[in-house]
Amino acid sequence: MLLSLFRREFARGVCSIRTLSSNPEMKDLSDYLDSLKNFEKSGLPRGAGTDSDEGFDLGRMRRLMERFGNPHTNFKAVHIAGTKGKGSTAAFISNILRTEGYSVGCYTSPHILTIRERILLGRSGHPVSGKLLNDLFHRIKPKLEQAMKEENGCISHFEVFTAMAFVLFADENVDIAVIEAGLGGARDATNIISSSGLAAAVITTVGEEHLAALGGSLETIAMAKAGIIKQGCPLVLGGPFVPHIERIIRDKAATMESPVVSAYDTGNRCTLKSFSIVNGRPYQICDIVIQVVKDLKMSCKLHDVKLKMLGDHQLQNAATATCVALCLRNLGWSISDESIRSGLEHTHLLGRSQFLTSEEAGVLGLTGATVLLDGG
Repeated sequence: MLLSLFRREFARGVCSIRTLSSNPEMKDLSDYLDSLKNFEKSGLPRGAGTDSDEGFDLGRMRRLMERFGNPHTNFKAVHIAGTKGKGSTAAFISNILRTEGYSVGCYTSPHILTIRERILLGRSGHPVSGKLLNDLFHRIKPKLEQAMKEENGCISHFEVFTAMAFVLFADENVDIAVIEAGLGGARDATNIISSSGLAAAVITTVGEEHLAALGGSLETIAMAKAGIIKQGCPLVLGGPFVPHIERIIRDKAATMESPVVSAYDTGNRCTLKSFSIVNGRPYQICDIVIQVVKDLKMSCKLHDVKLKMLGDHQLQNAATATCVALCLRNLGWSISDESIRSGLEHTHLLGRSQFLTSEEAGVLGLTGATVLLDGG
C-alpha cells in the first residue's frame, strides 16, 4: 500500500525525474537503442533462456564481440546468476573490491532512472557518463551496423548494451568486472566469459520466475542458471535452495571440476541482532561468520556489521558476497576482512528496502509519512 502511494505521488513529480533520466548527450545512442528489439519491454520468447534450439543464439554475441577485438578477455570477471538477489549481491561485491582499492566494472540490469546506472566504472562506483557512452557508440557504430546487417537485424538491445559495457571495461582497464546475467545464464548474452576469464561464478537463488522462457520448471531454471559454471572455476551458492535443485547445480559443478562454496553451509552463521537509525537512515546490525572447510578452506568473522541494506534476504546477499570475496582471496586477490566489512556497510541501492527520510517524503507531499521502497 505504501509503495502504491509512493508511486502515485511520484508520478506527480515525474517531470523533474525525467529531467534526470533524459540526457541530451546520449540522444544518438538512446535513439539507436530504442530502434532495437527490447525483450525487457516486449516479453521473453518461450525457451529463450534454455540451452536448446529455442534458446538465444550465444554465437551471435560471440561474433559481435569478435568485431570489437574480444574485449571481455582483457579482464577477470565475477559472473552472477539467480532469480533474486543478483543486483544486491553484485553491489556488495563491487563495493568490497573498491574498498580494497581495485578498479571495478559493474554491469547490472534493469535500471531505475537512467540506463547509465547499469554500468559502473572505476574506483568511484559512479554510473558511466552519458558523454562516454555516446562517444563509444559513435566509435563502434560502423561495426555495429555491419554486424546488424550480417545478423539480419537480430541483435537485441541487451546484446548491444552488454557489448558496450565490456568494451568500456577493457578501455578503462578495470582490474575486475562484476557482471549480472540478464536471463537464466546458459544462453544469456553475458555468458561469453571463458574459464580463463572467470574468477568466480555465483548463483544466488533459484525460483519460479520467467518459467516459460526458462523451460517451464524449477529444474530447467536451475539448469539454465548452472550454465554460467566454467571448468575449474569456483562456484558460490547463495540460497537457501530446495535440496534437489541444489543437487542439480552441484552435479553440474562436479562435471566441470569446480569447487563449490555455499553461504548457507552449516559452518556459517549469519545473525540479525538489532536495528538502529542514524541521520534518519535505518540500518541492521548483524554478525557474519564464514567457516568453510570443504572444497576450499576459508574463514572470516565479522561482528556488528552495520548493513544499510535491510532484511534477512539482504543479510543472505551480504553473506554470499563475503563468500565471493573470500574465494577471490583464496585465488590470490588481496582482500582484507576490514575491506569486506567496510564494503558491505557502505552498500546502498535505490529501491531496495529503502526508507525515505522525512525531507524526501516531504518533497513528494507525504510529510509525516514513513515510506518503504523494496525492490527485493
